[in-house]
Amino acid sequence: MHIDSYQFGEVVIDGVGYNSDVLILADSVQGHWRRVRGHSLAVEDLGSVVEASPSVLVVGCGASGMMSVPRRTRKALLEYNIELEAFDTTKAVERFNELSQTGADVAAALHLTC
Repeated sequence: MHIDSYQFGEVVIDGVGYNSDVLILADSVQGHWRRVRGHSLAVEDLGSVVEASPSVLVVGCGASGMMSVPRRTRKALLEYNIELEAFDTTKAVERFNELSQTGADVAAALHLTC
């Protein structure tokens, strides 16, 4: 998969636009992704990611990086052998595309606003 573009509130993935937060897993995109606690990423928010078991999860924490990734979430992902890389969403898009182009087993969780 390839993320064509990102701007506040919108991402285009393989030519399809999304106006809500998304999860990218293997060859699928799950739109309208919601978190239990809004701007805090909990393990419970990542059930489909854990099930897909990618090597790397790239998290886009929003345009200004407002979404936090608590220590508990980071620790749980390590226990599932999923490496976490978290950035503001612009950098996360760049990183996801870099990893995807190398053939890495990568997933993304992207918060599109704040």
